[in-house]
Amino acid sequence: MIDVIGDIHGYADKLSALLLKLGYAQQHGVYAHPERTVLFVGDYIDRGPKIRETLQIVRRMVENGHAIALMGNHEYNALCFHYQESEGGHLRKHLIKNILQHHATLEQFQNRQEEYEDYLDWFKSMPLYYETDQFRAVHACWDARHIKTLRNILSNDCLTDELIYLSVKKGTAFHLAVDETLKGKEIFLPDGFHYQDKEGANRNAIRIKWWENPERANYKHHSVVSTENLPEAPIDPALLNNGWHYGESEKPVFFGHYWLSGTPMLFRHNVCCLDYSVAKEGPLVAYRFDGERELDAAKFVMV
Repeated sequence: MIDVIGDIHGYADKLSALLLKLGYAQQHGVYAHPERTVLFVGDYIDRGPKIRETLQIVRRMVENGHAIALMGNHEYNALCFHYQESEGGHLRKHLIKNILQHHATLEQFQNRQEEYEDYLDWFKSMPLYYETDQFRAVHACWDARHIKTLRNILSNDCLTDELIYLSVKKGTAFHLAVDETLKGKEIFLPDGFHYQDKEGANRNAIRIKWWENPERANYKHHSVVSTENLPEAPIDPALLNNGWHYGESEKPVFFGHYWLSGTPMLFRHNVCCLDYSVAKEGPLVAYRFDGERELDAAKFVMV
């Protein structure tokens, strides 16, 4: 009996309202339910107006046994933004776009450096994936090959200081596993094609539907988010990880990350995204999971 909640991005008021709507109540400052547990799929920080309050709610629930909190790419990015390279600089470069992405978080922790670094340490206790006999959950992408790599390398499914430094080494299986698990799979568009992302930047790569069978896939169909100007040309199968996809007979999988819009819907009976752009005035969305093999769109709850 799990309530899976999508990306929050510092919208603590919506989180509180959603928890109350799901039947959770505050007990000694901690939201709890007599029969259910929350599973958060990551991205608690950046963009929103109440990032500290969001972290307080989530952390208290986790530490009191009422929730599980997975790592999102924004928590991972914050760690890399903070960790210094031995030769100078940081693992995540302090470029303008990266500074702007973290700006709301850093501003809200102004003059609270010790508190902020304590949360960074807590981020390292967040698993990168979660699996039971009945379902799977991850921030952006469940690729069985990557999960196997992570199981073999991570410490209790989590990153350590040493592993954070290893994870940024491009060209390694570990880097690819961390990167695609937390950020999804992308492919480049054919030469001459580009589009504007949610922040107005021109992009020449798309996030792809890793759960779809890639046979006869084209760029427009295989993009997670519908975008104008995408070509309908077929995709070279070699770009789609040699035909891998999340099969229809697999356990239900829950994830966030993709900034969807409109009414929450299932991609498939076993594929559920819970990110509906709360930071762009969209709803904060949950799915009430009770062990069913086939998910039911009627079990979405949102505020």
